[in-house]
Amino acid sequence: MLDWTPFLLSFKLALISTGILFCICLPLSYAIARTSFKLKPVVEAIISLPLVLPPSVLGFYMLIMLSPYSFLGAFVEEYFGIRLVFNFTGLVIASCIYSLPFMFQPLLAGFKTMPSSLVEASYSLGKSRFKTMLFVALPNIKPSLLTASIVSFAHTLGEFGVVLMIGGSVGKETKVASIAIYDAVELLDYHLAHIYSAIMLAISFTVLFLVYFINHKISKNIV
Repeated sequence: MLDWTPFLLSFKLALISTGILFCICLPLSYAIARTSFKLKPVVEAIISLPLVLPPSVLGFYMLIMLSPYSFLGAFVEEYFGIRLVFNFTGLVIASCIYSLPFMFQPLLAGFKTMPSSLVEASYSLGKSRFKTMLFVALPNIKPSLLTASIVSFAHTLGEFGVVLMIGGSVGKETKVASIAIYDAVELLDYHLAHIYSAIMLAISFTVLFLVYFINHKISKNIV
């Protein structure tokens, strides 16, 4: 019988990571889009590093950073009783770091293309930066907002390299869909690997179709 646990675990990981990234990247991208400072290219380059770094490189450094032998890993394990490697908590942290630019870049592009007059008008009416971002900026970047959320979700859903290095393949704790496919291939169970891969292919296509379909609808309504 087909085990749906890896897919449920993948969806759980993707939902939590996307929610955290949205809360982080929304004010961050808005602040960077609306301000100018000398180190701005450096900040954008650091945030975008996961786009070009091989997953093995990023996974290795995150494994070092989160291991119980590092300051961060030892601190969290000692004071909170949580080991950040080979468990779900570590997967969430790793996924947030690896998928960060997939949430950040579309939001940044949306805020940059938004007319400055809208923001200035909001400020002139006495609205705070937070209220301006929430009630003025967000409604005007709906396509970017949708793209950022869905692509971040899909990217986290299908990630393999970083997830393997940080979480391994621990039963119902870290064995997400991509790891389940890898394990099936390792066991030469190509029939199961085909089924898991076909399900992931269908999910990925559906996600991308929704992005393009909804963005097309929004664009037509704006025009």
